[in-house]
Amino acid sequence: MVIGIGIITFRIHDCRSLKQKRSVVKTLIRQVQNNFNASVAEVGAHDIYQKAEIGFALVGTDQRLINSKSDKILNMLDDGGLAELIDNELEIIHL
Repeated sequence: MVIGIGIITFRIHDCRSLKQKRSVVKTLIRQVQNNFNASVAEVGAHDIYQKAEIGFALVGTDQRLINSKSDKILNMLDDGGLAELIDNELEIIHL
């Protein structure tokens, strides 16, 4: 079994409240859930208006597939235009 874990950090421009941030974060999470079979959640920077950290996890049997899906998730979120992707971390675990 192969597990891919990722944390993506975003900068949300022109965000002035947690309500605006929540709207952007929910949209980002929904996009990943609808397009990929991944578990997704906001995992950090909860009280900072212009910063969001979203974590995702993928499980499979093929490391190449997990790597490919992770790259596609990053590319989709980066190209989406809702927020600026400023950092990402990816870890692959073999069990």
